[in-house]
Amino acid sequence: MGVVYPVHAAATAAALSQRERGHVNRRTAAIVSGKTLVIIATYNEAKNLPVLVPEIFRHLPEADLLVVDDDSPDGTGAWCDALAAAEPRLRCVHRRGKLGLGSAIVLGLKCAIERRYEFAINMDADLSHDPRYLPELVEGMNRAGPGAVDVMIGSRYVPGGAIEGWHWKRHVMSRAINLYSRALLGLRSKDCSGGYRCFRTSRLAQLDFDSIVSNGYSFHEELLWRLKQIGCRIDETPITFVDRINGDSKINPHEAWDALRILATLGSKNLLRRNGHTADVPGKGN
Repeated sequence: MGVVYPVHAAATAAALSQRERGHVNRRTAAIVSGKTLVIIATYNEAKNLPVLVPEIFRHLPEADLLVVDDDSPDGTGAWCDALAAAEPRLRCVHRRGKLGLGSAIVLGLKCAIERRYEFAINMDADLSHDPRYLPELVEGMNRAGPGAVDVMIGSRYVPGGAIEGWHWKRHVMSRAINLYSRALLGLRSKDCSGGYRCFRTSRLAQLDFDSIVSNGYSFHEELLWRLKQIGCRIDETPITFVDRINGDSKINPHEAWDALRILATLGSKNLLRRNGHTADVPGKGN
């Protein structure tokens, strides 16, 4: 990740260059429409955000950043508020309790639609998603003509992609869940479970978010599936995924099994649709 930035919010703000801070005429109370909104869902990421946030603004200085924090007891939300007082591109939304990854991302995507951003980028807060790939995600969305896409995935599983720091068992599990998702949902993407993605908000606006049933670790696969159902073009660009250093993984066995169950349910609905039935038509609710 390069330079390690200080944990104190005021020192982090000072570490940002004058050019990076910019936008001095914008209010700090709320994000004002720009081209790209980066969305990060957090729970106990106070050690990682002081490293991540300056890197996001360094690689994508014209973007805004929305942190959706689920009442982190380690002070993540308070750190964001302190930095936001000096950084007009940053806003933190505080939620009461740990309400789930899926609903946090949906909140951010809805904000991107309502504020009329052109693109919305979702990424993890644990430093596994390197901000140096942010420009490539946006550039991939700007292709003209028949090459234009609606979703660009930062992919671990296309040529040039890689994973660092995983035990072989986690490699097997990840490959299996991606194969499982592609088989059940008819997805063609190599990396269906990764959360590093850029979306075209005009296409997101066509989704019925209330029809999404996943709130945990099947959310990423379901979102791709629903975007595919409305005709979105999905592509992938290689990234190197690095396992988290600070903090603990939020997934547990119960959530993993629940994700498999939800994907199986969506897969059965996908099969019904292929056979000419109309159950669970995206945009019509369940």
